[in-house]
Amino acid sequence: VVYSPEAERKIALYTEMGFDELPICMAKTQYSFTADAAKKGVPKGFTLPIKDVRVSVGAGFIYPLCGTMSTMPGLPTRPAFYDVDVDPKTGKVQGLF
Repeated sequence: VVYSPEAERKIALYTEMGFDELPICMAKTQYSFTADAAKKGVPKGFTLPIKDVRVSVGAGFIYPLCGTMSTMPGLPTRPAFYDVDVDPKTGKVQGLF
């Protein structure tokens, strides 16, 4: 395992914040134990690059990002549809942007 400077900084920060005992969920390709989707199955002798480490405190886990893995953004606590309405006088939709 090789950690980027950013990953090492986040590990230190999360440890300081008391999140170091949370379970870990790896964010990596599903096609390989490596971070490279082209190396299918169970290759040997590889290095796993950890480019960043993030924490989902509400969900209760830490997730290292391996290779070029991207993540989906979380949802807000208040859904945006609460601000969408139709003006009864004009019939125009309000609050979309």
